Amino acid sequence: MIKVTQVNYKVKSGITILKDIDFAAERGQLITILGPNGAGKSTLLSVLANEIDSNKNEIELKSIPYHKWHVKELPKHKAKFSQQNNADIPLDVKEIVMMGRYPYFDSKPSKEDEQAIETNMLLTDVLSLQKRPYNSLSGGEKQRVHLARVLAQLENGVEEKILFLDEPLNNLDVLHQHKILQLIKQFTQMGNTAVVVLHDLNLAAQFSDKILLLKKGEKICYDTPEKVLTRDIISSVYNFPCTVCVNPVNNNPLIIFGT
Repeated sequence: MIKVTQVNYKVKSGITILKDIDFAAERGQLITILGPNGAGKSTLLSVLANEIDSNKNEIELKSIPYHKWHVKELPKHKAKFSQQNNADIPLDVKEIVMMGRYPYFDSKPSKEDEQAIETNMLLTDVLSLQKRPYNSLSGGEKQRVHLARVLAQLENGVEEKILFLDEPLNNLDVLHQHKILQLIKQFTQMGNTAVVVLHDLNLAAQFSDKILLLKKGEKICYDTPEKVLTRDIISSVYNFPCTVCVNPVNNNPLIIFGT
C-alpha cells in the first residue's frame, strides 16, 4: 500500500528529525506508530502523507511515487487526520464535515456527498451536532467532527485506500476512544490501510496489526505487538521500568508502568 526506503528528514537548522527509516504498510493493516515525546512520530506521519518535504525521499503509494499522482486524484485514495486543527472556524458541523467531499464536486454537493457525510457523522456520534456552530463544541466533539470529515473524504468506490491519523484519541473519553479505534479497524478490514500515531501502548496492543516503535528519530523495531511490546524494549525506549503480562480478556500484551 505504502512504502518508503531510508527516510531522512532535517529541519532548516540542520537538526535531524528522522534518520534512515524503512517502512511499508500492507493492504488491510492497522499500523500504529509509537514512541516517547520527540521521537518523530508526527513528522514521519506527515512525510508518509506527502504533507511536508521529505528531503527527496521517494514514497510510493500503491507502487506509484507521489510525484506521479494527479493532484485531483490523490485525495480519493488517501486522507489525513491532523493533531492540530484551527480552533476558530466560523462554520457549522455539517459544513466542516462536507469539506471532506470537496474533491468530488465543484459548486453543489450531490446526493452521494450528502449521504457520505451523514453516514460518517453517524459513525462518529456527531450527527446530532450537525447544525451546531463548530466553535461551540468541546475538544472531544471537535475531534470527532474532523474524524467524520476524513472518513467522508474516503467514502467512494476506490479500492485499497489509506488513512493517516495523528493522535486521533486526544480529548476523547474511554467510550469514544474504543469506538473510534473499532471504526478504524473496520476500515482496514474492508481492504484498506490505516497508519495511526498513538500514545496509549495498551490500546495499540489491542488494535494494531503491527507497531512501528521510534526513538529520537530512528526505527527501533517494526513488528507485531507481541514482538514489539516486551519489557526490555519498552523499558529501554521510554526510559522507565515496566512489566508486560498477558491481558486476561484478549490475550494481547498488557503493559504496566512502574517498579
